[in-house]
This record gives sequence, structure tokens and C-alpha cells, in this order.
Amino acid sequence: MTVIEHDFGHAGRLTERRFARLLELDALHEANIRANPLPYLERASERIFRLSEVLHDALAAGKAQPQSEAVEPRSLMVDAAEYDRLKKCFAILEAGYAKYGAPDDVT
Repeated sequence: MTVIEHDFGHAGRLTERRFARLLELDALHEANIRANPLPYLERASERIFRLSEVLHDALAAGKAQPQSEAVEPRSLMVDAAEYDRLKKCFAILEAGYAKYGAPDDVT
């Protein structure tokens, strides 16, 4: 005896539901995603672009900026554990940008 498995479109609905959740849409949009996915893909593309910009800005903020002579150098005491945590965060940012960021945007 052979059993024929069929999910009746369940996998597709789960994918649409996950996509709607990632775009922070409510359940009413699930049918629209199925009927016309292009606006939702454009919204996802815009969100990815904004996240890429934020990643680039975070890396730029973490790099040492050239200091002008008008700025007086100051010292700041930071706990060693906090400094290590910040270094790890910056390393994660650099690794993520190297893996997923656009190499032509590096300045």
C-alpha cells in the first residue's frame, strides 16, 4: 500500500505568513502577497537597503576619525569588560559587512 502525501498548500501558506511577519504586516496581507507579490518584494528590498545603510554607518562611526587641531584630546575610563564587548560588536559588524555588504561601497 502506498501513501500519497499532500500538504494542500500548507508550505506555501507558511512561507507567505513568514514573509508577512518579516515585513511586519498583519494577516490581511497574506492573500495580497499571494495575488501580487511585487509591492511586498519592493518593500523588502527597501528594508534590506536601509539595513545595509545602517550597517555601513555603524562601521563608519566605529572607525577612527582624523582629529583636527582645534579639538582638545580627552581621556575616558572604560571597564575592560565593556571595552572587550565593544570590540566584539565591532568585529561582528566588520565580519557581517565583509560577508553581506557591497564591496564597492567601502570608503
